[in-house]
Amino acid sequence: MRILIRQETTYRYEGPANYSVQALRLVPLGHTGQKVLSWRVTAMPAGRVRESRDAYGNVLQMLYLDRLHEALTISVEGEVETSDAGGVVAGTSEPLPPLYFLRQTELTALDAAIRALAAAAQTASDGTPLDLAHRLMDAVRDAIDYRIGETHAATTAAEALAHGYGVCQDHTHVFLSAARHLGLPARYVSGYLWFEGDTEYEASHAWAEACIDGLGWVGFDVANRICPTEAHVRVACGLDYLEASPVRGRRRGGGEETLEVRLKVDDGAAQQ
Repeated sequence: MRILIRQETTYRYEGPANYSVQALRLVPLGHTGQKVLSWRVTAMPAGRVRESRDAYGNVLQMLYLDRLHEALTISVEGEVETSDAGGVVAGTSEPLPPLYFLRQTELTALDAAIRALAAAAQTASDGTPLDLAHRLMDAVRDAIDYRIGETHAATTAAEALAHGYGVCQDHTHVFLSAARHLGLPARYVSGYLWFEGDTEYEASHAWAEACIDGLGWVGFDVANRICPTEAHVRVACGLDYLEASPVRGRRRGGGEETLEVRLKVDDGAAQQ
């Protein structure tokens, strides 16, 4: 299918900021099942942009603003052609070995509850890594209700599991923590998801990928209990949210800030 994406992220400051730097991971790359037809990232006010690849192979754009500004808007517009690969990710740049993704982070740190959840999934599985990952996806989703506005970017996997609610970021962090504990290399993925009949969203999407013997990297969208389909657009990956975050930055001055995100994900065929 063809997916049209339009996203506008606006930061408004209490007063003028005199300098800001933003790390943008907003550019998807092509791989098996995903072809980028067009893509553009712009900022208002415009600043100096330096583009490179980060340690994970993601496109990293560093945006520098060194003049007074009371707001910053980052806009994304593009079209991606996708096909269903059964969740298997192939043709991606892989600068790091799978074993690197056994590392835990502060956001995925283990606790007794995550260990118990992992053990239950392992007991329920048929012993194969693929079935284990599916059992783990179901176990995490059963344990954490989808609830918007109750968690935040710094919520850890242990906190989300203790609360029993969260969003896709939280589902993904708990899955990563448990999978790594069980010896499955796993990583965080940021991207977009199209839903039929629903085109406007408050945020982009997130899911996990686990490295499965004989298949390679396979996606697990825990929030929706599915492997990624043609409705998913993969953008960036990392050990956790902080390393695959679409926008992350610092500034000097400006005081308190407010954030507004406007996102539309459309079926391109329906727009023709």
